[in-house]
Amino acid sequence: MGVPDADGQGPPDGLPGLPPEWGRVVVPDDASALADEARQVRRELRRDHRQAPRPGPVRIGLPALALLLSVLVTLAGLAAVTWPRSNRSGGAPTVLPRTTATPLAVGPLPALDLVGGDDTPVPLRSLLPAMIILVDACTCADQVGTAAAAAPPGVTVVTVTEGRSAGPATVPGVRPLGDPAGGLRSYLHLVAHPGTAAALLVDRQGTLVRLVPELGPATDYRDDLVRLGG
Repeated sequence: MGVPDADGQGPPDGLPGLPPEWGRVVVPDDASALADEARQVRRELRRDHRQAPRPGPVRIGLPALALLLSVLVTLAGLAAVTWPRSNRSGGAPTVLPRTTATPLAVGPLPALDLVGGDDTPVPLRSLLPAMIILVDACTCADQVGTAAAAAPPGVTVVTVTEGRSAGPATVPGVRPLGDPAGGLRSYLHLVAHPGTAAALLVDRQGTLVRLVPELGPATDYRDDLVRLGG
């Protein structure tokens, strides 16, 4: 049961009553009758909002600033240690310019098995010391013949063609071989340029002592051939 209002009139049964200190509550039929009270309530709300303190800017204390700097320095150190670095010294040999001094070792000759004229495997290291001429971009019969004539006794002159076919023996004394997988050019990172033939000079120990990117006159490499046969 509800509590009777100030005039002793109670609410309908089943509804809670209003606090007696509110007095008599009259609900008008027209809501516009409450316009004055509504304006007063809005004025009071705006006044309270203007008088409320506004939050100031967030300031970082010295301890928090020092902690932030230490975290940044630590992250920078970790990035410097773990950042991937490019490998400046690859496994492939370097093309050296022509020099009259004793040639420096460029790198080891890969242990490749090439294919002979009868399709039998030929270990490349079994032909050392050797001058290996890559002729898949140019047969260059004149340059190959000049190299064969300049080679001293004991130095094998070999022509290599990329593919399973060794190619014909166009120059007497020169052994043609095929490179089915293109291992030599891949190892040397050499691109085949039409009309040119590259040459490799390899000593008895299997060391690639000189790489001639474009085979030219014999005067460019004769001294190196002599050293290979010595």
